[in-house]
Amino acid sequence: MGYTALYRKFRPITFAELVGQEHITKTLKNQIMANRVGHAYLFNGGRGTGKTSSAKILARAINCLNPKDGEPCNECEICKAALNGSLTDIVEMDAASNNGVEDVRAIREEVNFLPTKAKYRVYIIDEVHMLSIGAFNALLKTLEEPPEHVKFILATTEPQKLPATILSRCQRFDFKRISNEDIVKRLKIVCEESNIEATENALNIIAVLAEGAMRDALSILERCVQDGDNKIDEDKIKDLVGIPKFEFVNRIVQAISSYSIEDAISVTNEIINQGKDLENFLWEMIKYVKDILIFQTSKKIELYNEDEIKQIKDLAGKMQKERLVELIYELSELQNNLKWSTQKTIIFQAGIIKLCANITKQLETNVVVPQVQPQTVASTVTVQNNFRPQVNTAPKPPQKPKMQMAVGGSGNIAQEWPKIVTNLKNNGKIVLYTNLMNTQATELNDMTVGIQFKGGLTPFGKTVLEKQENIHELETLVSKVCGKPMQIKYVEGNVR
Repeated sequence: MGYTALYRKFRPITFAELVGQEHITKTLKNQIMANRVGHAYLFNGGRGTGKTSSAKILARAINCLNPKDGEPCNECEICKAALNGSLTDIVEMDAASNNGVEDVRAIREEVNFLPTKAKYRVYIIDEVHMLSIGAFNALLKTLEEPPEHVKFILATTEPQKLPATILSRCQRFDFKRISNEDIVKRLKIVCEESNIEATENALNIIAVLAEGAMRDALSILERCVQDGDNKIDEDKIKDLVGIPKFEFVNRIVQAISSYSIEDAISVTNEIINQGKDLENFLWEMIKYVKDILIFQTSKKIELYNEDEIKQIKDLAGKMQKERLVELIYELSELQNNLKWSTQKTIIFQAGIIKLCANITKQLETNVVVPQVQPQTVASTVTVQNNFRPQVNTAPKPPQKPKMQMAVGGSGNIAQEWPKIVTNLKNNGKIVLYTNLMNTQATELNDMTVGIQFKGGLTPFGKTVLEKQENIHELETLVSKVCGKPMQIKYVEGNVR
């Protein structure tokens, strides 16, 4: 006998064996016992939640010669023929590959004939949303007035794609995602019957990775034993499904949290030398930072063992929520940049180093910019003329600003402007930087800084520089240098 995949070998053959869908199985059993089975059903739900299995069980149960409490006996002639696929009265059709009008017309012709052995002729149409409009129209008349000996069971993952005329003629049952606890319970039964040794943590990881689909859980379990070793632990699962080792993800996030460029470079080199997929690794970093954020809020996370949770707790205590949220966005942006780059390694290394750069942190924790309070003209002039950074002995929690630049500077915008432009380049604002190269800045009046373009502005440059976010960026930078709120004005040619 040939090999049978685990998800097929352990497919439920009774309602009692279905996992996590008790709200549906109870109703169906009651209908069968009361002899009030409908003529058309629609089973909706995510992949691997039991839709097709339920359809097959229901088809056997209504035709079983010895049903008990709404369940098929699976021992009578009809049940055995249905289980081995030889019963022609139960017809399974995959609408993904048989979605034309002719396929449905064949059904319309068949329904006029009585079943050969069973009480009912049952049509199970999987992925029914894949039928064409013409096929739906052909099916509609049969669904509306089917012969008494015909039952339809439609299954879909996307009920919104079905015409309202079809939906209104079916009893709809929505299958839920299977909980991790129910998946683990079922996996334990499968492992016991298959002589598989799996740790509790390993099964929990499989359940989380399955995302509510029992079939996916069994497929992951099967992959773990295809090397001939029936022992499964969490490391084996992570290797097989491509999850980077927790050690690497944790170490690099630790480095970022403490602004340690040296540690980050060390981990980065190990990742690159081991040939890890950098986009996948970034995705794991994003999920890890997200889990730290969730732990801060709910103190609950999945997929981690006790030691890993301790390390997450440590990071959650060191990092502010605002920084974690910002880090998720910055890592996502880095992942997007990596996707379109031909120099993935360089972009990855530069991005990680940028996240660890502590120049801004030192400025923020040691320098406080005096706030101008123009209560009187005299006080305003005094503050402006004596504008100097003041050292604060009580460090603030680090918050990474958008730009790395000298805070305050000399107050002379003409002198500080080249530094501002250079910092744009260092902070990745390349498009803005290239359009401001060789420009000069000068105070036009007490409220305006003029940015001078001696060679004039190109149409593209004008489009870039007039974007509201770029204007806001530049006004913030020149205001910090000048020590007061300033607007900017683009000037073509010489300033008069």
